[in-house]
This record gives sequence, C-alpha cells and structure tokens, in this order.
Amino acid sequence: MLELRGVHVGYGRTAVVHGVDVEVPDGSVVAVMGHNGAGKTTLLRAAVGLLPVRSGTVLLGGQDVTRWRPHQRVRAGLAYVPQGQQSFGQLTARENLQLVADVAGPAGARRLDEALDLFPALRELLGRRAGLLSGGQRQQLAIARALITGPRLIVLDEPTEGIQPSVVAEIEDAIVQLAGNGLSVLLVEQHVGFALAASSRYYVLESGRVTADGVGGVAQEGDVRAAMAL
Repeated sequence: MLELRGVHVGYGRTAVVHGVDVEVPDGSVVAVMGHNGAGKTTLLRAAVGLLPVRSGTVLLGGQDVTRWRPHQRVRAGLAYVPQGQQSFGQLTARENLQLVADVAGPAGARRLDEALDLFPALRELLGRRAGLLSGGQRQQLAIARALITGPRLIVLDEPTEGIQPSVVAEIEDAIVQLAGNGLSVLLVEQHVGFALAASSRYYVLESGRVTADGVGGVAQEGDVRAAMAL
C-alpha cells in the first residue's frame, strides 16, 4: 500500500532522514520505533506530503506520489493523525466528526457510525466540547475523524503518548481490528510493547537511518530494545 524507497528528508540545510526504505503491505500494521530525534515524525510528514522529499520515491498503492500535495494523497486514500490528540477544542465531539462527514458526501454518515462503533465510548461524549475530553478520548476522536475520510492507509504518530493504559489497550484493539478489515496502518511509537503487539512488521530508526527491522510480535521486544539501545 505504501512504499518509501531511498527517502532523504530534511529541514533547510539540515538532513534528518537518510535513504530510508519502509514498506507497508495491504491490510498490515507496520511500526516505526526509535528515540526522540531519530527522525520518525519527519519520515511520516514526508510520507503524507507535508515535507518535500529531497530524493527517493513515495509510492501509494503502487502509484508514484512523491510530488503530490497532501490533499491529493488524502483523495488517493491516505489519512494522517498527527501527534498531540488534535481537535477543534471549542466544538463538540459530534461537531468535530460531522465536519468531516459532511465533506465525505453520502458515505459520511455511514462512516461516522462505523467510527463510533470502533470507539463506542465516544457515543456518550458526543455533546461534550472536545477541549474538555481526556487525552485518550481526544486521541480516539482524532482517529475516528480520520477514518471518516474512508482511507486505505492511516498514518498514526505517537497515538499512545500521554494516554491512560486502559485507553491504550482500546486503541491497540482498534488498530488490530482495522487491519483485519483490510486497512493498512503505519504507526510511529516509542511504546515498544504496544507497537510490537499491534504490528506485523517493525523498523527501528536511529539518527535518520533504519538500524533494525523484522517481524512484529511481543516475542521480538528484547531484540528491539537492544537495537534501540545501540
């Protein structure tokens, strides 16, 4: 579904990502892990078109989208949930979701219901302002809003950051369920246990380079932690 081939990305004169290769097959969850400053978010921003790729190729569904703008990638089936549980704080949870559903056209109402089925706790919070929700509830709201666009691939940046453990488990279950329904997921995480439990494949990024990769699963946690300690 998504391929990054030899991708180099940076800010101004500063190179951050150096020749990275990452592949997200159809209907799979792929995790990118690494310490702060490893280049994870920079890599995601390049994948979704928010940062230009200096060299290398970005393929979405086999199509070269390296020079496409973000809105073009969204129309092609890519959704992005950035770090920080972002929402329109003065709007209710329902209004946050309805804004996207209205743009999605006839399928919007159905997708909204499906997103709420994935995160049923949100149904009881639809009338509450998003700014008054907990961090975990706002993260669920952000993911639900992205799903209403009807993506083939969803990109999640640190979805468990600052979230209570009970909600982390709910988000993990939702990611696994989405992949089981055919959605591809690219996940950036520092929470190694969560990332490996949810993913079928992982990459470890260090100083903008892939230093390890392998098949996901909690049995790999020791190897990943050793790679991240290097």
